[in-house]
Amino acid sequence: MRTKVILRLLPLFLGAGILVSCGSKKEEKTEEEQKVKVTTAAVQLQDVERLSTYTANVKAEVINQITPSIPGRIEKIYVEIGDRVKKGQLLVQMESHSLQQQTVQLSNLQKDYQRYEELLKVGGIAQQQIDQIKTQIDVLQSAIQNLEENTKLRSPIDGIITNRNYDNGDVYTAQPILTVQQLNPLKAVVNVSESNFTNAKVGMPVDIKLDVYGDESFAGKVSLVYPTIDATTHTFGVEVTINNSNMRVRPGMYARVTLNFGTGKSIVVPDLAVLKQAGSNDKYVFSVADGVAKYTKVELGQRLADKYEILSGLKDGDIIVTTGQTRLIDGAKVEIVKN
Repeated sequence: MRTKVILRLLPLFLGAGILVSCGSKKEEKTEEEQKVKVTTAAVQLQDVERLSTYTANVKAEVINQITPSIPGRIEKIYVEIGDRVKKGQLLVQMESHSLQQQTVQLSNLQKDYQRYEELLKVGGIAQQQIDQIKTQIDVLQSAIQNLEENTKLRSPIDGIITNRNYDNGDVYTAQPILTVQQLNPLKAVVNVSESNFTNAKVGMPVDIKLDVYGDESFAGKVSLVYPTIDATTHTFGVEVTINNSNMRVRPGMYARVTLNFGTGKSIVVPDLAVLKQAGSNDKYVFSVADGVAKYTKVELGQRLADKYEILSGLKDGDIIVTTGQTRLIDGAKVEIVKN
């Protein structure tokens, strides 16, 4: 009887043993499959150009406001907005009644002076009287010159008319009558980090891109390095001159100014190794040590073709994941495979 029971249960024991054996193998296989296959590369220092890009608005090199020194009626404005003008060109004629009166007075004094000189020769007048009239003539000539400058308003530069605030017949009060801006050369002022203070030099070539012209580059150079550093922002001003002989650039255009501060050693990694943290602007890579992936936040510098410069987060010799990282989490076990 006992023998029959044992024979009847034997298949059950054998089946259970097989199941246990299969379950153990399945667990071992699952643990092996948990390792993510990745490729890696060793981080190395490379020579990198120290390029820094800044934004700025283009400005005129010289801006002149055309105004008389005293209020008066405007007789004639000879130019319109957009007109190109030459240095010395007549732009505005102010009311000139006072100028005419003093010109007539000067003419009369000069005639008297000539007559007095003849009288002096024959002893009919004292030298003192000649000197007095000569002084009056000098004073009146100076006054007339000043009036001429304030009735005939001329352009002090070659440039373009960019603003007009009055019409013919208006009385000038406070606002400038016209604005003239010099368009060649132009300039842009950028604020540079104090860490580059010793690297910024007058005459350095500069690459300039204007949003309106896309990726087209314009040549410039550093014309002025401000001698002091702003204590709040820890930056200093750098003035860049832009050659505009073809007149394609205009004041007010949005510019991206790139300065080259020389070459230095930096860590560079493939761009595919860098991931962006969802919900933020943080960038990170996965580094590998002892077969385990580690989330590593990095600060990016400039992009170099298919690579990124790394400013912080990695050091020379670190191993980073170059492919397979999208399936990783911090602390995941990895299997490194060859490329």
